[in-house]
Amino acid sequence: MHADTPPESIHMMDASQLNEAGAQFFVLRDGGAPIGMGAFKPFEADHAEIKSMHVLAEYRGRGLSRLMLHHIIDAAQAAGILRLSLETGSQDMFLPARVLYERTGFTVCPPFGSYVLDPMSVFMTRTLA
Repeated sequence: MHADTPPESIHMMDASQLNEAGAQFFVLRDGGAPIGMGAFKPFEADHAEIKSMHVLAEYRGRGLSRLMLHHIIDAAQAAGILRLSLETGSQDMFLPARVLYERTGFTVCPPFGSYVLDPMSVFMTRTLA
């Protein structure tokens, strides 16, 4: 991400920000070794943002991102979240992520929370039922 995205357009959260109230962080493991991660963080009472979703390149193509995304959605619903939103990159390297989100019911939306329009970002959202 750092190689293809200007610093002002990188919206990753560090571990201290993911440790804030209400955030939930999940790790996929293979034999104990972490191979993927994902999180959601509420920013309104019933609206949360998906953060830090990533699977190591050598484990991609096995459905693990879909597994993580569905786990995040289920955990958010269990926490009373009614809407999930996300920011992802607009570059070609993020196309597989955007396709996954679209196939899971996310649609493009305007910037949310504290985000502003950024040509390097695509904003997506979906309601949870």
